[in-house]
Amino acid sequence: MFGLDSLLRFGATSRSRGARAVVTGAGSGIGRAFAQEIAARGGRVVCADIDEARATETVASIERDHPGVAHAFRCDVARREDVEILARFADAVLDGPVSLVINNAGVGIGGKPVGDIGFADWEWALGINLWGVVHGCEIFAPRLRATGRGGIINVASAAGFAAAPSMAVYNTSKAGVLALSETMAAEFSGTDIAVTVLCPTFVRTNVARDGRITTGSRDLAATLMRWTGFSPERVARLTLDAHDRGRLHVLPQPDAHLIWLLKRAFPGPYTTVAGLLERLLPQDESPTSTTAQRTGV
Repeated sequence: MFGLDSLLRFGATSRSRGARAVVTGAGSGIGRAFAQEIAARGGRVVCADIDEARATETVASIERDHPGVAHAFRCDVARREDVEILARFADAVLDGPVSLVINNAGVGIGGKPVGDIGFADWEWALGINLWGVVHGCEIFAPRLRATGRGGIINVASAAGFAAAPSMAVYNTSKAGVLALSETMAAEFSGTDIAVTVLCPTFVRTNVARDGRITTGSRDLAATLMRWTGFSPERVARLTLDAHDRGRLHVLPQPDAHLIWLLKRAFPGPYTTVAGLLERLLPQDESPTSTTAQRTGV
């Protein structure tokens, strides 16, 4: 039967099938789902995470059905040296050159306006959310060019274009990932190397709990995740299928598409309404969390 799933895959390459992949932030959330789905598609995967115990849990979940295809590795993506060692480790354990890189590691941060954020939080979040992706792209891109085939998936967020108030650090980091991905897609055009950038709204992960987010903002995010969020597994499958078809932008949810269109069609009114809605929400003066887990966003 030629069903919808077959139709969506019609004409797609097998880039995600049998991939030799590296996934950062693979200890939970979207990163874990990416790693599990790659293994289910016949691939081998290095599961990198700042929390080695979480990465090992991901490997254990894969090993139950696909023994011998997953490897855990501790990596702080904010440290260039860690990502360089990760690349060498992947070369050694994947039985061939890396063909798919998923720069997923990230942290949540928000709830304060510019001027109240503080440089420490800017440096912390940009180091992971933006520099972590820069490190992954700069270090792995030459390896992909050398083999002439493969792909990079960068996990950004609808926040990268939504520009919601009190989310400046997060918005800035994800906008940078979006711009980097679009630039790399242009650079790789005409080759057999694909670049995809994932821009979801709410996904049911622990990013809000583990980030530096004020209590009110964290509770609101948790509620929206619960009622409107997609599962990480669904997002991973949709993204890998889109990557196989060579798509650059992946906006998995209808609200992400709506924000994308409204922002471009009505930029002035969009900004005005976003500011008014922010003022209608209860103000939260609680401090941000000091938890520093790197998770998929």
